[in-house]
Amino acid sequence: MGFKINWDAMGIGASLACAIHCALLPLIMTSLPVFGINIIENKGFEYFMIFLAFAVGAYALSHGYRKHHRSFVPILLFSVGILFLLAKEIWHDYSVVLLIPAVTLIVWAHYYNFRLCRIAGHPNTTTIE
Repeated sequence: MGFKINWDAMGIGASLACAIHCALLPLIMTSLPVFGINIIENKGFEYFMIFLAFAVGAYALSHGYRKHHRSFVPILLFSVGILFLLAKEIWHDYSVVLLIPAVTLIVWAHYYNFRLCRIAGHPNTTTIE
C-alpha cells in the first residue's frame, strides 16, 4: 500500500490559502514599508498563486473526470472560477467583487468533484495509487 494524495483536498486547501492571502495581504502590506519591504502590486506572485491553484485543481478534477465520474460540471465550475481570478488581476477596482465568486466556484468545483467520486463508489476519491 502506497502513499495516497487527496488532490481535491489539496485543491480546496490551495483555494482557501489564496483567499486568506487576498484577505490578509492588504493588512500585512501596510506594515511592510516600515521594514523596508515593498511588494505592493507584485504581479509575479499573484500570477504564480493563480497558476498553482490552476495546476493542482486541473489535475484533481481531470483525474476525477477520467477515473471516476465522467461529469464535466466540476471542470466547468473550476474554469469559470479561474477566469474570475484572472479578471481580478485585470480589473483591480473590482477585486473583492471578483474574488468572492472565484473562490466560491473553485471550492464548489472541488467539493462537487469529491461528491461525484463518492457517488461513483470510490471511497479514496481522486488519489494517486
